[in-house]
Amino acid sequence: MKEFSLRRALAIAKKEVFHILRDPFTLGAALGLPIFMVVIFGMAIEFNVKNIVLSVSDFDQSQSSRRLQEVFGSSGYFIVNHAESPDKSIEKLISENARAALIIPPYFERDLLAERGSSAQILLDGSDSSTVTPILGYIGSIQTIAASRIADDNPVSPYEIRSRYLFNPELNSRWFVIPGLNVLIMGILSVLLTSLTVAREYENGSMELLLSTPVQPLEIIIGKLTPYGVMGIIAVAMIYLIARLIFGVPFIGNHLVFGLGALIFLVAYLAQGLLISVTTRNQQVAMQIAMMTGMLPTQLLSGFIFPIESMPAFVQYFTMILPARWFMEISRDTFLKGTGFISLSIPFIGLMLFCFIIIMIGTRRFKRDLEP
Repeated sequence: MKEFSLRRALAIAKKEVFHILRDPFTLGAALGLPIFMVVIFGMAIEFNVKNIVLSVSDFDQSQSSRRLQEVFGSSGYFIVNHAESPDKSIEKLISENARAALIIPPYFERDLLAERGSSAQILLDGSDSSTVTPILGYIGSIQTIAASRIADDNPVSPYEIRSRYLFNPELNSRWFVIPGLNVLIMGILSVLLTSLTVAREYENGSMELLLSTPVQPLEIIIGKLTPYGVMGIIAVAMIYLIARLIFGVPFIGNHLVFGLGALIFLVAYLAQGLLISVTTRNQQVAMQIAMMTGMLPTQLLSGFIFPIESMPAFVQYFTMILPARWFMEISRDTFLKGTGFISLSIPFIGLMLFCFIIIMIGTRRFKRDLEP
């Protein structure tokens, strides 16, 4: 067999580019999907719960009860909506016209001034458990503020605790979501599109024609994957520009560290797509397997939305075999924390191990299919 020829590999890559240009699905996914997902996800995903309708039943009608309502209303999270009675407030909770209800009992201010202790009741709609925890956090902070405003004649505490949020001072959800979209979009583009490329050749019958030429398997692999690798790099650049210029996401890390992590992740998922394509030889089956092994784990088990630390121990160990989990750490840490290569050595090792293993399996399977 002849030696490896870069010219033949580039010829195959040129042929694959023509396939992409003639395929509106592939071309649209490569160019439009990154922009669409970043803009839609960046605007739609919001982990800070806001505009919470609070139904208030005030039986005291005192200065203290009004101050308590003012604190809720001025917090920026609650919209105060008055109700005639607790029953009316509960009806609003049931009909989903309110997410929380505040019931202030009579003699609220009198008991407070008499230092007998006074309390008000908060009722929360617990049907959506994902919003209850943030609301409870808001209530805890509001309770502290309300205590200082209502009992303004009490002596000042001898100490004060002030909190600072590092890396994301405003707790902006977009700063957390958009760096993770690098992983999600690259995973979709690289695995899904690459899984179709060889399967398409088998379905169209052009693989037999390609095999009849003096072309090495390595030349076919490089020629087939190079255009999709270039599209993946363009997608990363587009996401980076949109994140910085449109959404104002900071990048305080090293671009070389981020670029190296993106490149290794891209190669790993391209090899995974190639393995799926060679194994299935059918575009429909390849797409289904790519969705199950690429897109779903990337979205659900990479830490993109659900923290890995909150998952069961078995699932946490299982995520270690997923390259998306490691690149998620690299992407977010380089964007927001400025973490260097040494501190990210474990994610890089996990990423390179998967990349090496999947490349070995994919190339061996490909060679075996070409040379039975």
